[in-house]
Amino acid sequence: MDLKEVKALVDKEGIEFFLCSFVEITGAPKAKLVPAPHLDSMAADGAGFAGFAAGDIGQMPHHPDMVSIPDFDSLTIVPWRPNIAWVAGNIHIEGKAWPYCPRTILENQLAKAADKGYSLKLGVEAEFMLLKQDEAGKFLPWDALDTLGKPCYDLRALHRNLDMMTRLIKYMQNLDWYPYANDHEDANCQFEINWKYSDALTTADRHTFFKWMVKTIAEEYGHVATFMPKPFQHLTGNGAHFHTSLWKGAKNLFLDESDENGLSQMAYWFIGGLLKHAKALAAITNPLVNDYKRLIRGAPRSGATWAPVYVTYGGSNRTQMIRIPGPGDIETRTLGGAANPYLAAAVMLAAGLDGIENKIDPGKRNDDNLYVVPEEELIARKIGFLPTTLAEALDHLEANEVVMEALGPEYGPYYVKVKRDEWNRFNLNVSQWEIDNYLTLY
Repeated sequence: MDLKEVKALVDKEGIEFFLCSFVEITGAPKAKLVPAPHLDSMAADGAGFAGFAAGDIGQMPHHPDMVSIPDFDSLTIVPWRPNIAWVAGNIHIEGKAWPYCPRTILENQLAKAADKGYSLKLGVEAEFMLLKQDEAGKFLPWDALDTLGKPCYDLRALHRNLDMMTRLIKYMQNLDWYPYANDHEDANCQFEINWKYSDALTTADRHTFFKWMVKTIAEEYGHVATFMPKPFQHLTGNGAHFHTSLWKGAKNLFLDESDENGLSQMAYWFIGGLLKHAKALAAITNPLVNDYKRLIRGAPRSGATWAPVYVTYGGSNRTQMIRIPGPGDIETRTLGGAANPYLAAAVMLAAGLDGIENKIDPGKRNDDNLYVVPEEELIARKIGFLPTTLAEALDHLEANEVVMEALGPEYGPYYVKVKRDEWNRFNLNVSQWEIDNYLTLY
């Protein structure tokens, strides 16, 4: 969308303000509110920010201000405030693209794929929970009646949330996202809304807006919405399954109807790349200390986990890291709800392209229920495991040339440093578990 088209939209829709936005390492959107009469200057020069105050974006207090240059293809009229438009942007400093900008990192990787004749399509299944705080400040599932041990798809619990869910779906319909399903998920007060896949950058922008929209609308209902991977020890965590496929024009390069799984040879090589680099990818797709409370081994039950930790692929088998839900589609199920969609898409694309370039064979698909296969048998079969801690994932990331290159020579080491600092802060914290188990014993 060029500036002339944006101005026409401003007049047609009565847009009075723009939220000129960007994301830093967490993926959470930051923004400035810019009045529409300043559209020309925003388009040319962006909106300015003191980078050090904006989060982990590679800046220190002595650095010059950064600006977010809007990409008007991402322009989204805020459905509940239609006089305001949100627009995603890319960080620049002194006229140059800033290598610490997650959106720019994804664009760089997409450009590499385009040079090979590929475009990445991406869909996401974003799970979230609706919570409340009690008088002591403790967070709990908001609905006191939502107590089933296996609440997935429960109509009664869904019905009690229809006002909010139908409102969100209508907003998404108005935005032409084509939402096609909403359900109560596997944990109490956990939900998911699915919408149609698109090109990877568009999906990452929409995923970012979606998370902000859910949180904002939840607040209007007196709830706290969270995409945190594992808010409660006894409940299923929040995932963000990514559905990926490579395209050339209107042709899905992953589709082969004659194959038993409906996948082309290219798709299998892409899977091979994802499997080869899985342990390093985890540091990006599962970026929090908390993620590894969700990625646990063992048999699932409602209120446990549906997050596979085995480096495998299979058919429509939810115990595998990579599931093939249908022809021409690859679903990676390990991603947690806190994954930065720009960074996750970038590194997964890099791993898949490495698989294609080096024709990495993923082996035969795995049809077992891996949750019940004894661990010693998995080891004997040389089935790998994802990292069990953020620190372990960072070790794998730091040693992986393909994934670090995708992040860039500046951002890769920076990301590792920021996340190691996070791990160290976690380890310095004295938890309630330690007090309960050690205080009176020693």
